[in-house]
Amino acid sequence: MKSIFIVFNQALSENVVKMLDKNNIRGYTRWDDVKGRGSEKGNPHMGTHTWPALNSAIMTVVEASEVEKVLNGVRKINEKAEKQGIRAFVWDVESSV
Repeated sequence: MKSIFIVFNQALSENVVKMLDKNNIRGYTRWDDVKGRGSEKGNPHMGTHTWPALNSAIMTVVEASEVEKVLNGVRKINEKAEKQGIRAFVWDVESSV
């Protein structure tokens, strides 16, 4: 099993959920109003007057065979809205209950 953690500008929320649905990824946990600053491009998302945008984050746990489908979906979203900001990170899940 693998965990995929996706962080994205809240403006992309509908796109991310649709991508998960399209790939039959049902289970996830979502956090809204996440603050941060990307390491490559774009502006900080801090929810302040100067940097008003905010992020959301979703974590899902999937079979290893599903990871590339999700990452490809994230890549497609990023290609269409690169300045909005979206990143995905994958971890091994050693066990779960």
